[in-house]
This record gives sequence, structure tokens and C-alpha cells, in this order.
Amino acid sequence: MMDIPNVVGDWQEYQSEEWAGPRVRVHHLRRATPQRGRDEDAKGLTYVAFDVTFDNRGSTYFGIDLFDHPRHYDVRVGRDGHGAFVDEFGAAVIRDFNLYPQRRVTATLYAAAPAAKLKQLDIQISPQVHDEPAFGYVWSGGLGVHEASTRTGGRASSAKAGVASEVERFLQDSSGD
Repeated sequence: MMDIPNVVGDWQEYQSEEWAGPRVRVHHLRRATPQRGRDEDAKGLTYVAFDVTFDNRGSTYFGIDLFDHPRHYDVRVGRDGHGAFVDEFGAAVIRDFNLYPQRRVTATLYAAAPAAKLKQLDIQISPQVHDEPAFGYVWSGGLGVHEASTRTGGRASSAKAGVASEVERFLQDSSGD
């Protein structure tokens, strides 16, 4: 079980007695508008997109589902964790996909929120693996925070202070436990 959130860009391995090998990553957080256009309910909000990649390092295939009905992902924004508008129509989701060994599959998901709140995002991914709900892992990040800025070995020089430094401090403090 996870005690701390992942940083956008981190891989998280699913641990299960029934299956071994799948892992998931939330990455490439950016401003973007869905190719199918803006949803009317997102009027006045700023869109973000992020990729969710599943990787199979096991020796057997897995059936992966990541779509919005029932909700398999959630996006929260700002310090208070308000729900973002999740654009179901604009997303490129994963449905009934057989992920074979040594292969990957990626979905591009879209959400919208007030621009000021997009400096801090929490993204929870809860897919189904072989038609069974998998544990939901959370990734933290924000617009303007580069994925490499939170890695050990130094921050990217172009990364802005704020969420990245908070996540770094939190991860460093908790690693001493």
C-alpha cells in the first residue's frame, strides 16, 4: 500500500497475488485542448492533458480498462483538492485492451479547472485489470513543474519553485522514516 503520493513521471508497480508485472505511470502533464474540441461545461476553464501509460513486465497478458464509466480516474486541483472537470468525450481511453508481455499502452486524458488552481494537481488512477478493480494510486504535480525537477540528482534549472520543492521536501522527509 502507498503511504505517499507519486510525483508526475514516476512508475508505480501493481502488487497482487493474482498477477505480477503491470505498472502504471502518469506523465507529460501539459496545457492542451482535446482534439474533438472544448466541452461546453468547461467554459472559462483551462484544459490540461496528461498521459497514463501501462507497462507489462510480466510473462502473461493482462486485460486493461481505463475509461470514465465507472470512474477509473479522478483529478483534484488546488490546495483544497477541488474536483476538476473531467472531459469524458475528449479523452483517448483504454477499453478491453490485452496488454501482452513487454508491451505498453497509453491513454491521453483531459481535465479542466481555473488556471490558478492548476499549479497543484492530484491525479488518481484506478483501472480494472482482468475485469477486477485495481488499487488507485495518486500522482501529484502541477503546470509549470517539470517531471525531471522532482528526481533525485537535482532539479531542472527551468523548474519553478512551489509544488516541485514542496514534493521534494516531503519525499526527502518521509524517506528518513
